[in-house]
Amino acid sequence: MGVTEPQPASAMAASTAAQHVPQSEAAQALTAILQTHYLRYGVILSWALGLTATVGLRLGLGWLVLTLAAGTYRGWIERRVAARVGSGYGLLFPTVATLTTCAWALAPLIAWFSGASFGRPLAMVFLVSGYLLVFTQLRSSPRQAAVISSPYGVAALICLASLWGTPDFWPFVASIPFIAAGFFVHVVMTMVKEARIKAFQDHQAHLIAELETARDRADAANQAKSAFLGVISHELRTPMNGVLGAAQLLSATQLDKTQHDYVSIVRNSGDSLLTLLNDILDMTKIEAGRMEFDNADVDFAELLERVSGVASAQAQARQLVYRLETSDQIPSVVRGDPVRVGQILQNLLSNAIKFTHDGEIVFRVMAERLTDERVKLDFSVSDTGPGIASADLQRLFEPFTQLDGSSTRRHGGTGLGLTISRRLAEIMGGTITVDTRLGVGSTFTFSVEADVVDWHVPQDAEAIDDEVACERPLKVLVVEDHPVNRMIIEAWMSSVGHSTVTAENGQLALDICAVEAFDLILMDVNMPVMDGLSATRILRQAPGPNQHAPLVVLSASARTEDHEAGLAAGADAYLNKPIDFRALGQVLERSAAGREALRQAA
Repeated sequence: MGVTEPQPASAMAASTAAQHVPQSEAAQALTAILQTHYLRYGVILSWALGLTATVGLRLGLGWLVLTLAAGTYRGWIERRVAARVGSGYGLLFPTVATLTTCAWALAPLIAWFSGASFGRPLAMVFLVSGYLLVFTQLRSSPRQAAVISSPYGVAALICLASLWGTPDFWPFVASIPFIAAGFFVHVVMTMVKEARIKAFQDHQAHLIAELETARDRADAANQAKSAFLGVISHELRTPMNGVLGAAQLLSATQLDKTQHDYVSIVRNSGDSLLTLLNDILDMTKIEAGRMEFDNADVDFAELLERVSGVASAQAQARQLVYRLETSDQIPSVVRGDPVRVGQILQNLLSNAIKFTHDGEIVFRVMAERLTDERVKLDFSVSDTGPGIASADLQRLFEPFTQLDGSSTRRHGGTGLGLTISRRLAEIMGGTITVDTRLGVGSTFTFSVEADVVDWHVPQDAEAIDDEVACERPLKVLVVEDHPVNRMIIEAWMSSVGHSTVTAENGQLALDICAVEAFDLILMDVNMPVMDGLSATRILRQAPGPNQHAPLVVLSASARTEDHEAGLAAGADAYLNKPIDFRALGQVLERSAAGREALRQAA
């Protein structure tokens, strides 16, 4: 039952920004060349092959060696200046590129003056191909292309000059305009294409910027939601503390049957409100990825007894048969979070009981021993309810969803129970599956693996009575700003024989603590003038009669981080509101033995 576990937003933003930094024309040209660096040597070899076949092996190999050496030198220069792509590199790259193009431009001259029958046509092919290669490779920088391809122009003029006074002179001149027109169309179309690509990239950059802004707003909204939930948790739990506390006090007085029924309704309704509030808080934590799990030793028998005891009482109230079936290989102690596992099982059992009108509820627990230290556990809950249609299974685990439109009125609930259960199961590395048939019933199975601490059932320990009274009356300081809560705590303390002094805020509590000694301090967190955590820190740091007095923090916030903040401030224990007087009684008993006893139980 253990818990299984992207670039940071700032890193992603930096990476995105780097991708869209505008480059200079020269930088774009160099980037394009580096991207096609190795194609250069393939073109050289193809030219050398054509040249060798036309003018002979000696001249062809000589040109190949010279051009390969020039290409290697050019590649070395390009890699060195690549580190300064964004800042410019003067005339170094175009100068080197123009000089190395001179080696390429020797090929058409060698072919032209070789006297071979195919020499002059091959020279024309080399000239056109050379221009095409340069202007294609430097498509983003036409001016650079014009400079670097100039050796081909010189070679073309030399060839033209050699034709002066011959019949081929004017046909050669006439070929220049339509070759130039072809290159003009090529360059223009390339520039149009580059402009479209740039416009698309700019649009993408704009969309990415908008997405980043939306993400930042969503993060801010999520943080605001978390802060709001913390506040609303306190605001809801504080008045509920008064309602449920007064109901607990009333239930301990002499009541007739009707009055007792009314008090039970109040307590049950308050418990339902707490359940709904906890479901919403759990769902919010899961979505924010802040759900925390304990990894403690779990007494398996005690876990099943606790979960099964509640389910059995609920089933009996609805006149349903409840059965618990277990396998023989169930371990005694496993590692996991008993609260979260119990929450999943109680959700599954509560749903089965809630939607079953007659018949039985069967809770089966099966264990498969994987190794001596590992076990697979299958918790299945079967009912004889109406079953679930196959079309509804897709919506079964969606939040705030109930399959029967009228079920909200008949059964209540937020529709979060199954969603939370599946999310918790997945975080633990487990699964929840459903086997159902209309008119027959459904079986929900929660499967999870866990580390085994002990396979053997321990000897029964001597039972401890949770209701043991304190050996002596205690003097308690109650620091609470809400008058109803103060009245309820004072009334309960008086009923069990303890005396109390009250303060409405942290500053008044410090003033009282400076002159009176107390056996226990109950400190609320959110109060005017001075909050409880600040008062606790000051109390622990300032010498006085209560510097080492047992102190329990009271708060309407049930978040783990709030508990840790209270303990870090100097508190010895933490109690959630609404206050469970049974838990408060245990705190009083332990505090009579001093801070150490209270801390060990926290």
